[in-house]
Parts: sequence; C-alpha cells; structure tokens
Amino acid sequence: MTFISRRDLLKRATALGALPLLPAGPPFQPGRDGAAETVALHDPLEHATAAAAREPLETLTAAEADLLDAIVARLIPTDANGPGATEARAVHYIDRALGGPLASSRQAYTSGLAALDRYARASRGKAFTELAPIDQDSVLIDVETGAATGFTGSSAAFFALVLNHTHQGTFGDPYYGGNANFVGWDLIGYPGVRTMVTAGDQRALEGGQLKPNHRSAYDYETFNKATVRHGAHNAHEVRDAD
Repeated sequence: MTFISRRDLLKRATALGALPLLPAGPPFQPGRDGAAETVALHDPLEHATAAAAREPLETLTAAEADLLDAIVARLIPTDANGPGATEARAVHYIDRALGGPLASSRQAYTSGLAALDRYARASRGKAFTELAPIDQDSVLIDVETGAATGFTGSSAAFFALVLNHTHQGTFGDPYYGGNANFVGWDLIGYPGVRTMVTAGDQRALEGGQLKPNHRSAYDYETFNKATVRHGAHNAHEVRDAD
C-alpha cells in the first residue's frame, strides 16, 4: 500500500520539495465566515464532543473535518517513528486554505468527502470514521486506484488532491496553519529555515548533527508577511504588511 508507507511517503514529500525555504502562497486570516453550505455526512450529535474541543472551523463543516481528519490520519499515520498528519494539524491547514488560495478545490472536497463516506457505508457497512484502521486503508486503496464508485470523475483524482494537501499541511511552513510545533520538519530531520549557514553549520548538517531551530520563514524580519483581505481569494486582492 504505497500511500501508507511512511518511509516512502517521506522520501516522496522531500523529493517533491515539500520543505521550501519560503512558503509558496499567502497565509490566511482566522475567523472568516461564509463557509460553503454542505449536506451533513453524519448525525450532528455524533460530533458534539469533537466540536466542543475543536477551534472554530473556517470552511469545512464539523462532519467534513472529522472525516478528513480520519483520512489524513491514515495517509501519514502516527507510529513508532513519530507523530503524523493529525498531530501536524494538516486538517487545520486545509480548512484555512480552502477559504483562500485553495478555494477552487472547495467543491471537490464537498463532493469527494461525501462520495468517500457513501462508498465506505455501501462497501464496508459503516461510516469511514467508524471503520477499523485496516478497513479504512482498504477503502482508501479503492479510492487511490480509482476503483471506488460514486465520485464525480475519478476517485483517484480526489485521492491525489487530498494527499497533496496533506503533504502541504504536514511539511509546509507552520505559518500557514499546519506542521504544528514543527512536528513535520522534525519527523524528516529538516533543520528549519535559515538565512545564513556557516561552514560549521554545513558540516553539522552533512553529519546529521545540525539542531533544528524551529523557526518559520516569517520569523525573520527580512521576509514580509502577506495578509489576505476578508473574503479575498484572488492574487490581486492580496496586500503586503510589515
């Protein structure tokens, strides 16, 4: 199961440049309203406890967020090697991004998450969040390979979309809402953003002894933070702030 292999996944994430020195897109302001209207995936009472503990969502519904969290937990699982996508708060990153730079993917999440849950119920007899991990993996294999039915287009396209965004939320700059406490960078030994590397730092890096500095690119004064106006989704609506 290629997407479950942490070793292969981390190699792929690094090879794809999931650890840029500078973030690739604008950050997001918390507290936006106007999330897309969706059909609940489960009875709202099932999510009362989770909702009480979760900070307010910006784009996803509570049901969608619970389902997505269960999915990303299998894509980059927590294991003996360290924390995974859940601890990195990949869903928090995706929720914020869907209200901004990734807004064009919002409908894909609405229809894709609903289709995945319907497929889990029809093929495995339970909602995806209620399945055992091994059964969740088997559902995701069907989605990854395009064998899952009920999706708009290929289920494989939806799987690739979620996997890509999970990589971003786990290994990207924490400024964007994911990679909480730098767990993604620590997981693969990324030492953090640096504006200057001494010869000693280089030797330590090559010897695997360079200690992580746990700093975002935006912790440096040389990089300007970008802010997004309320409801802004287009590049021309972004303004820079010191």
